[in-house]
Amino acid sequence: MEIYQLKVFLEVARCLSFTEAADTLNLTQPAVSAKIKSLESDLKTPLFRRLGRRIELTQVGEYLLEEGSSLVDLESCLVAEIEAIKQGKFSTLKIGCMPDMLSNWLPSVLYEYRRVYPDVQTKCLQFDSVEPLYRAIKTGEVDIGLSDLSFSTFGEILELEIGSVHYSLVVSSSHQLAQCSWLSLKELTNQVWVLPPEGVPGRIMLQKRMQELGLNLADLGHVESVDAASLMRTYLLQGHYLGFASDFEFQMECQAGLLRRIPLEEFALGTPLFLLMAKRLGRTLGLTDQPAARSSLGLEPVRQFVAMVQSQPGVTQNRGVKELPSPNFLATPSAGAPAQKVPQFQAPNFLVRSGSTNGAEIINLTIGTQNRTIQTVTAGLIIQRLGLLEHFLPREGRYSGVQYRLRWTDYSSGAPIVAGLAAQQIDIGVLGDYPLLLSVAGDGGTVPAADTRLISFVASNLDGSGNDIIVPQHSPLDCLDDLAGRVIGVPFGSAAHGMVMRSLHHRQILNAVTLKAFDQDNAQRSGHNTAQVDGYAYFAPFHEIAKHRGQFRRLLHESLDGLPTFHGVVIRADLAEQYPEIAVAYLRALLAAQYWYATQPMATTLVSRWVNMDAAIVTKTLRSSASDQANVVYLPETHMRADWLQAHIHQLGQIAGQEHLGHINLDRWMQPEFLERAIASL
Repeated sequence: MEIYQLKVFLEVARCLSFTEAADTLNLTQPAVSAKIKSLESDLKTPLFRRLGRRIELTQVGEYLLEEGSSLVDLESCLVAEIEAIKQGKFSTLKIGCMPDMLSNWLPSVLYEYRRVYPDVQTKCLQFDSVEPLYRAIKTGEVDIGLSDLSFSTFGEILELEIGSVHYSLVVSSSHQLAQCSWLSLKELTNQVWVLPPEGVPGRIMLQKRMQELGLNLADLGHVESVDAASLMRTYLLQGHYLGFASDFEFQMECQAGLLRRIPLEEFALGTPLFLLMAKRLGRTLGLTDQPAARSSLGLEPVRQFVAMVQSQPGVTQNRGVKELPSPNFLATPSAGAPAQKVPQFQAPNFLVRSGSTNGAEIINLTIGTQNRTIQTVTAGLIIQRLGLLEHFLPREGRYSGVQYRLRWTDYSSGAPIVAGLAAQQIDIGVLGDYPLLLSVAGDGGTVPAADTRLISFVASNLDGSGNDIIVPQHSPLDCLDDLAGRVIGVPFGSAAHGMVMRSLHHRQILNAVTLKAFDQDNAQRSGHNTAQVDGYAYFAPFHEIAKHRGQFRRLLHESLDGLPTFHGVVIRADLAEQYPEIAVAYLRALLAAQYWYATQPMATTLVSRWVNMDAAIVTKTLRSSASDQANVVYLPETHMRADWLQAHIHQLGQIAGQEHLGHINLDRWMQPEFLERAIASL
C-alpha cells in the first residue's frame, strides 16, 4: 500500500464521489479509479460498494478512513521536518493569506513578531482565491493560513478564532450615497456594483448572506466583476460604482478621504477571523482535543506566532472574541464572573456545494411583535431589520435544504398576539408581563389558553414605572384614590391592564372604577377623546409620548405594589418540541440584536427612524450606549426571573376573574435551557 494511494482513497471516502475527489486532487476520474482499484488489489478486499451512481464504504473502507489519516499525517510531518532541517533548523515561518490581509492587517502583526523573534524568518504567500490557500495548508506549502472564511468542513484543517472582520458598502466620497449613515441592500438593487471574482472572501460573504435573505446577485441592477483590487478601486473612484469590502481593504483610500465605508443593515455584526493550520500541527502544539503527537523541533515559530496573536488585547485564549462587560452588555460584571462573548455572524464555509431544494421541507414562522413598544425592539424590529433570524436559523443536518418562510406581524399591544398564539396563527410572540401570563393561562373567558413556553426575557424595569396612569394636564385628579367613580381607558390584555388592576385592587377601589377598553391605534390618531374617559392606563413608551407632547401628566407618583415590569418571548410548545434548534436560533438573534443596540452609537437614531418616533423617547425608554443611565426606563435583559413571575401571579390571582392565573405551572412553562444553549453557542 502506497501513501499516495491512501491519500486518493481518503479524498474519495470524504466526498463519496470519484468526480469530486478527482477535482480536488487535480486528477482525471479514470486516474482516481485506477488508484482505488490498485489499493483494493493490494489489500485483497473491496473498499467501496457501487450502488448505481452512488458509492458507499465497506466495513474495511470505514476502518481505513478512520485510521488511515494518521499515516498521511505522519508522512506529511516527516516531510515537513526534513525540509525544515534542510533549510537551517526550522527558522522560517510560512504564512498564506489573501491580498487584502497581506496589505493591511498582517504587516503590523509580522513587524511585532519579528521584533520579538528576530531569528525567525517569515515568508508570506499571497493567494488570489481561497481554494489554493486550502491546498497550501493541506500540503504544507504554508505553516499557517489566515482567512475570514471557515474551513470547518475539512477535517484535516484546524481553525482558531483570533479576531473579527467587518464588511460594509464602499463608495467614492463624491458618490450621492456617501453622506448616508446606514443603508440596506434592499435600497441598493438599482445601483451599479463592482465585485471581486468568484472564490474571493468578500464575494462569497456577500452571496452567502444574500442567499439567506432570499436574494441573489441577479437582483442587483448591474454587477461588474474585476480581477484585482486596483481595478475595483478605479471603478469606485471613476465610475461611481458600489463596492463591498472588509475593513482590511482600501484602508489608505478611506483614511485619505477618497473612499467612504457605509454600514449595511444586513452586515451589522462582524465575522470571525481565523488562523488556520493542518490539524497534525495542531495536535503537536496541543491545540486540539486529540492526544498530542510526538514532539517536534520544527514547530517553535508556529507556536510562537499562535501564542502572540492569541494574547493580543481583546482576544481570548480559546475563542478569539472580544470580551463584553456584562450579561446585558451594559452593567459592571461581578467579581469572578465569566467573560461574555460577542455575538458574531457565522463565517460561511469557503467551499459549499448547494444541494437541491426540490421537495424540501418548508417551515413557516410567524412572529408577533410590538415594534413601537420600544422596550421590545431587540426581540422584533431589530432582528427583522438586520436579518438576524435568517442568518441564525439552522441549515445543517436535519435542516439541510429546509426553506424558511418568515412572516413578521406588528401589533400595538399584546392582546392580539395572545389570541394569535391561541389560534396557532402566531408561532413566537413578544409580550409584556400580564399578556405573557395570558398566553399560557388565557383570560378566563373569551381568549383560550395557548400551550406556550417562556424562553427568555427581553427587557426589565425594577420600579414598575414601565406602566403608568396619565390624566389631562388640567384634570382635578391627583392621586389613585381620586379615580373612584371615574372611567379609565385601558388597552385590555396589556401590561398596563395588569398594572391598573393590581393598583386599584391594592387600594380596594377596583370595583368603583370603570375600566373601558379602547383601541390604542385609534386613540393615538385621534389624540385621545378625553370626553369619554377621565384618564388612561398606558405602557411605555406611550405614556411618555403623551407627557412629552404636553397634553397629559402622570397620576402615579410611586410604585404602589412594588412589582417590577418586564417583557419576554414565548413560543408555541409544539414548535419548541419539534424544532428546538429554531427556538435557539431565535434567541441567538435576540442576543445579537441586544449587543448591537447596546454598542452601536447610531442604534437609537436608526430605531427612531424605523418606527417614526422621537429619538429622545427611544433613548429614554430602553438603555443604550446613548442613554442617560439615570433616567432610562427599561434595561435589556434576557435572564428569566421566576420570583417576579410568581409575584405577578400572586397579586393578580387575588382579583376576581383572575383566579385562573394561579394554575400556571412555572416549572413547566419556563424553559431556560433554550437560552442557555443560545449563550453557549456564541
